[in-house]
Amino acid sequence: MTIMVSGFMISATGQVVRIAAIGLKYIIRGGRRRRVYAEVLVTDGIFAHSRNPLYLGNILILVGLGVMANSLLFNLVASPLFIFMYAAIIRAEENFLGKKFGEAYHRYITDVNRWLPRLSGLRETFESMAFRWKRVLVREYTTTYIWLSGVVLVTMRNLAQSPDNSFYRDHWQWGGYALGGLLTIYLVIRTLKIRKVITA
Repeated sequence: MTIMVSGFMISATGQVVRIAAIGLKYIIRGGRRRRVYAEVLVTDGIFAHSRNPLYLGNILILVGLGVMANSLLFNLVASPLFIFMYAAIIRAEENFLGKKFGEAYHRYITDVNRWLPRLSGLRETFESMAFRWKRVLVREYTTTYIWLSGVVLVTMRNLAQSPDNSFYRDHWQWGGYALGGLLTIYLVIRTLKIRKVITA
């Protein structure tokens, strides 16, 4: 149980990092036509504390699920592989941003860590910017749905494999209800987004 709680907290921390990054200052950066792309250099919000908070959040979510699953294979193979993939993506993005934004980007990378966020000044960052919950809802509902579904599936698996699996035998249907509830919320938000009832 301790391992499951620890893993959940790691994943939840990753989700909080992603929500903070998107809610304060959303960055339009990534792949366009299979090439690195960026409209502007974003250096405020959570990006003033970590250069890659969204990737950091993704890694924490994945590592947390691996800890919850108590899977040696996942923690020794899958997690390092994901970290390596993100590191490669970040290298490509850094090369692109350095060429596009020049001295401004080089000043930025000397002040802000690539991964680990600088905690000093974090409170001031939140107080100085408006947090946009609608943008979080529109941009983050898929990631939230996927990792929470993973939490439910891993929990069901762990309960089924526990020496005393009487709780699972008596209450296994609750896992199905949870997955169904998450899917329903996901579809509702997706529908509202497509119909532009809610917008970022």
